[in-house]
Parts: sequence; C-alpha cells; structure tokens
Amino acid sequence: MRSVFTLSFLFLISAFINVNAQTNNGKGKINGKVTDAATKLPVDYATVSLFKQGSASPFNGISTDAKGSFNIVNVPAGDYKLTVDFIGYTRSVIEHVIVNADGSTTLGNVLLKPVQNQLSTVNVVAKAPVIENKIDKMVYNAANDLTAQGGVALDVLKKVPQVTVDIDGNVELQGNPNIRFLINGKPSSIFGASLADALQSIPASQIKSIEVVTSPGAKYDAAGTGGIINIILKDSKVSGINGSVNGAIGTRLENGSLNLNARKGNFGVNAYFSGNAQRPTIGKNINDKSSYGSLGDTTRLLQNGNTTTQRSSYQTGISFNWSITPKDDITASLGFNHFGNHTYGLTSEQETHTAADGSLISQLLSQRNSDSRFSSNSTDWSVNYKKTFKKEGQELDVLYSNSYSQNTVNYSQVQDYLNIDSPATGSRGNNPGNDRQINISVDYTQPVTKNFTLEGGAKAVIENLNNTVSTDTLRADGTYGNSAEQSYGFNYKRNIYAVYLSTSASLFHNWLDIKAGLRDEYTTTTANFPGVNIPGYNTLAPSATISHKLTATQTIKLSYNYRIERPDYGEINPFYNISDPHNISTGNPNLKPEISRGVELGYNRSFDGGANIYVGTFYRHNTDDIQSFSNNYDVLNINGRDYSNVLLTQRSNIGTQTNVGGNIFASVPVSSKLNLRSNVLLVNRTNASPGLATVTGFAYRLNLNATYQFGHDLTAEAFGNYNSSQKNIQGTRPYFMFYNFAVRKQFLNKKASVGLLASNPFNKYVNMRSNTFGPGFDQINFRQVPVQSFGITLSYKFGKLEFAKEKEKGDKEDNNIPAPPEGGR
Repeated sequence: MRSVFTLSFLFLISAFINVNAQTNNGKGKINGKVTDAATKLPVDYATVSLFKQGSASPFNGISTDAKGSFNIVNVPAGDYKLTVDFIGYTRSVIEHVIVNADGSTTLGNVLLKPVQNQLSTVNVVAKAPVIENKIDKMVYNAANDLTAQGGVALDVLKKVPQVTVDIDGNVELQGNPNIRFLINGKPSSIFGASLADALQSIPASQIKSIEVVTSPGAKYDAAGTGGIINIILKDSKVSGINGSVNGAIGTRLENGSLNLNARKGNFGVNAYFSGNAQRPTIGKNINDKSSYGSLGDTTRLLQNGNTTTQRSSYQTGISFNWSITPKDDITASLGFNHFGNHTYGLTSEQETHTAADGSLISQLLSQRNSDSRFSSNSTDWSVNYKKTFKKEGQELDVLYSNSYSQNTVNYSQVQDYLNIDSPATGSRGNNPGNDRQINISVDYTQPVTKNFTLEGGAKAVIENLNNTVSTDTLRADGTYGNSAEQSYGFNYKRNIYAVYLSTSASLFHNWLDIKAGLRDEYTTTTANFPGVNIPGYNTLAPSATISHKLTATQTIKLSYNYRIERPDYGEINPFYNISDPHNISTGNPNLKPEISRGVELGYNRSFDGGANIYVGTFYRHNTDDIQSFSNNYDVLNINGRDYSNVLLTQRSNIGTQTNVGGNIFASVPVSSKLNLRSNVLLVNRTNASPGLATVTGFAYRLNLNATYQFGHDLTAEAFGNYNSSQKNIQGTRPYFMFYNFAVRKQFLNKKASVGLLASNPFNKYVNMRSNTFGPGFDQINFRQVPVQSFGITLSYKFGKLEFAKEKEKGDKEDNNIPAPPEGGR
C-alpha cells in the first residue's frame, strides 16, 4: 500500500510538471469593483469567473475583497467572457473582455441587481478552492470535502496540510502537539479537559473552514508553541431566511446538524444545533511489561483484554449581528457544548516473578473489570464591538468572552484473583471540576501612510480551575468505604496580562512586505495543592514576517516567532486515574511553561489551469519541553495506599526538543473532471533530557486526495493517508494508515444531496505495535483499533432570499479571519 501512495504521488508531480510546462509568458490582468446596483455599496465575496469564448466552464476566477474589488492576474492575451455571481443577485455577464499581453484591463464598477427569489433560482458556478495559501496562514475549506462529511473535526484535520492526527486523536502541527485551538477565533474551555474528545464532538458538516497559522504575529496570544488552529463554523450573512440540514448514518458514527440564518436590513441572527454519537466499538489490547529488580529477578506482567468505547456529543448556539451605523458593528454569541465518553472492558492478567536463574518465585492470575466515564459541559458567550473610521483601515475592536466548563471523570475497577484464596480488591473515584476563562481585549489599527500601519492592543485572561477528588476502596464484604487520604480539593488560578505593538509596511515600491511586532505577557499563578509554588513570570514574544512576490503568481516568505505553552487543565489536574492499578496516570501541578523559538521559510506558486504548489521548511527549538513520561515502581504509595508493579505516567518538562522539517503541498487539475491533491510532511525530531540518552527520530506523513466530477451532479472522492513510525524519548510511536471513499449525488437544483461513505472498507482494524522503555523496565504494546465504517449522508438547503446583504462602507472584516482572532486573541 505504501508503494501505491508513492506511485500516486509521483503521478501527481508528473501532472504538475505538465501543467507547469504549459504556462506561457506575456500575461495581463483584469480588475474592477462589484457594487450593489440599488444601495451602491460594495459586494464582498462575490464570485468572479473568467471563461474562454465558447467554453461552458471557467478557467480562472477570484472572490471580491472586503471593498468589492477584484484583480485576476496572469491572464493570457485573448478575448474572454466574465461573469459575477452572488447569492441574492442576478448574474452579471460581460462579453468580449479583451486582455493584451503585459497589459491591464480595467472594468470599473460592475453592478449586481438584487432579486427576490427562492434559493433554487440562484446559480453560482465557481466555488472556493479547497486549499487557500495566504501570507499569514493556510485555509482548508471543508464544505466540499466529501470523505469527511460523515465524520467529525478530527476527520477534517487529517486532510489539512502540515497537520498530523494519530489513531487516538492526538493532533500535531509541523510535528508539535502543543497547539492553540480556537473556535471562530475565540478560545474555549472545551479544549482544556480532553482535546481529542472535544474535536470528536464537532460534526464535520458544521465546519466551514480550518485556518492553520504556523507563525502567528504579535496580535495573537503567544500560547501554543506549535502554532494556532482556528475552526470556523458555518454561518451566513445573506439577507432573508435560509438554512441547511445535514445528517449521516453509519455503522460506527452518526451525526447531524441544523443551521438557521435570518437577516433583515442591518440585523441578523444565526442559530445551530448539531450532535453525533459513536456506536459501541470493541478494541483489543495486549500489554507485555517486564521490570527488573536489583538482584537480577524479573517481574513480567501480561495483560490481555477487550475494551468497548462509546462517545456522544451535542452543540447548540445562537449569534446576533447588529450594524448600528455604517461604521459601528456589534456581534454577540452564546453557545453550549456537551461531550462525553464511556469505556469499559475485561482484562485477563498474569503476573510472574522469576529469580535470576529463571526459577519461579510467584505467579498471580486475575481478571479485572474496569469502567471509566468522562463528560464535559461547556458554555461560551461573547460580545464584540467593532468601529471603523473615515480613514481606510483605521478601526477599533473590543471583545469580551466568557467560557465556563464543568468536567467529570469517574472510574471503577474490581480485581478478582483466580489462583489464590483472596477477596476481590478494587476502587472507584469521582473527580468533578470546572474551568472558567474570561478574555477581555482592546485592539486598535492606525494606518500612518498608504504603505505603513501601526497596530496595538491590550488583553487580560483570567482563568480559575477547581476540582475535588473522592476515592472509595472496595472492602472484603463487597461494600465501598471512603479513603480520606485520597479525597481532597484542588484550586488553580492563572491570570495573564498582555500588551502588544506591531507594524506592517511595504518597502521599495511594494517589492518587500514586512510585518513585525512584540508582545509582552505577564503571568501569575496560584495553586493550593501541597508542595506547589509557581512564581510569576514575564514573557517577551517577538515575531516577524518578510514576504516578497517574485511574480504575480509566486511568493516567498520568511518568518520568525517566539511562543509559549502553558499547561492546561488536564495536564495539571493531580487526580490519579486508577482504572488500571498497574497503569496509573495523573497530572502535574508543578509543570513549567514550555518555550519555543521557530523559523519558517515558504514558497508558493499558482498556475493558469488552477494548479498550485507550496514548499516550506521549518526549524523549531523548545526548552522545558512538555511531554508524557512514564516511571516504573515496584511499589507506589498514593496518599497512604500501596500499589504494586505500577507504570505511572504524567506530563513532565523533559528538557529540549528540536524539530527540523519540510512540507510539500500540491494541487493539480489533471483535467476538467479530475483533480489531485497531495501533502508530504517530513520531520526530524531530537529529544534531549538530563540523565537520559539523546533520541533522534525521523518521521513522515504522506496523503493523496483524488476528486472526479462525473457530471454537474455526481462527484466521487478517494483519500488515503500514511503516517510513519517515529522514535520518541521512551520508545517508538507506531505507524498506521487509513483510506476513505465517498460518492455524492446532488439533485433538486443542487439544494439536496445524498452520499455514500466507506472508511477502511477492507480492514476492520488498524494493527498497532509500540514499545516503551525506561529505567528498570521495558514494555511492548499491541492494539487493534476498530476503524472500518460504512455510511450514508444527506443534506438539504432551504430558504427564501429577500434582499442583497447590506455592507457598510469601509468595513474591512474578513470572513476567513473573524475579527476576534486578529486582535490580541
């Protein structure tokens, strides 16, 4: 299968070279501005399509910017037809647009007339590309992703360039797992307790796009040494009442979503509800650990079991947008998110203790029934005020957001002994907690000259985490009694105060674009857990990006950034999860922040036929690197109780980590019907920790996506991904691969669609073998993770459009970067 991926990638490169060979010199450009014929206001994000005379399909196109302007570059000399479309307007057609070599054709104002029609009468030909590579970020537009539509956010992330997702839902960006996740540009406490569960709670059908920012500027929080991933949920600013319904029914996962949008004049409302559920799936696990005593004796623990996992979630929310005046805009939103999982299973255990000469000292046979539940309820609300001024680009942005989550972890385990006369042992634990985070920010942008802009702002983040731990022990008579020494409370407070200043400028007649800034963050932390003392600290985070357009279609960019990763709720929570008494996990309240310095160099080029290629390389060095680390204990005392032959895992500052790597992304329309996309990520990682050997490991990720248009209403897609194995500080991460197929049929004037999905149709399980080692022990783990799934998807768009959306003069908002993340977020 790896050879199939390799051959497919080579075919893609060959097709790309062919497209490149067809590129001609002597190109012109077409520019203009799209305006509402009734209000005379600019129409942003209108679709401008360019056709060769006699052709029914566009060969080039673009969306208008915030001022309604467009500029199509690299157009060969010739005679063309140009069309402009936007929902709620009649299409505008301009015949015989003449382009001369190395010349500019200016169309002036292109007027769009509003219509009052059912949605079915609107005809939009062009659509946004799946991947948009912008100067400060890469955008993955998920709406046209067929194979992910029946899944969740993790399934979409698997297809995003530079992002890696492992079989357990752990996400890395350029090989770094410490990522700052945002929803619609705002932080949310749902990501603090369990990131993998949170990302599995968001249906893919609810996602509009995913933005990846690997070198954030000074406006962004310095948090996240790996960078920022911003998940943009679907909404609409089209006037009238409209919406959509999406659903998926499958053998492993079911989900659905409902979106409703209403807008009249200067006031709009958006509401949504979505949910998903994972059917019970059974995974198999074999764990073989050997620990070595000081006298040459060996204790071998062999665990063989099955685990059943269920997940469920739902989200709902509402947002309001009120354009008070043409220059004053206020947006308020309220959302609720619930997700949880339930894991239970039976494990057979054989613990054998042998002397140095191989003679048997003891043997213990047992069976363990375990049950673990996790749930989280999160409420997010925010108010955002934005004011623009007469001077273009001058604006004030004020944001207040409040996120509150309640998280609960419960476990129970009972051990029955098979070859000795002993009563069963066991325990159960309950760990309710909450996390409240308040963000207040003010940002101001002041253009000084046409080519020089100053930006500055301030922000306060107030976070308060509380939880309690209650542990009961199984008595010989079968009842439970509270273990006072293992029951306690924990309170953790962290405040962050930040200011920043950044500049952006175009130098040497727009030959060089520069954006540089400095962010200062002061952090105070208090915790009431015994032995925890975290002094306040200040962080100066500089950032800079230099970009140069080699030609109208080629750009090169160099960036530097300084980032910090503060430990989150799940990493500092001191609760001991003893659902498996031989494999115990806990948080570490003494974690220090991780510091990262990174450099990135990237090159991007687009071609006439729609082909695009991005090649980038990066270097990132982390100090006080936060990673999971396991220690073996013959006897581990936890608050007065002894546990034998234990592997304790917790997050630690292990030392330094250096990542050097590269990324290659290419998208090639092989023909008018077939499009290929591929992404290759290469990372060489070096971990250095005091007292341990330095470990260097190389890893790569390769994926290939093929989309074929059979006609205007039938599309097929195939996607495959391979993640290689990689050495880490205590062993080897296993390799794995997966592949998906999908077919979608649209009907009722493309208002409705039905699709078929298949995930790993020829493999019920992904087999994974990994090893872990440390002082005095080594361990081999074999897992069979269920991945096979078949399903059907349904979607329907409805609504009546009454008027064109009204756009304020001078409004600079970019739907791909909502106002909040750009300003001190």
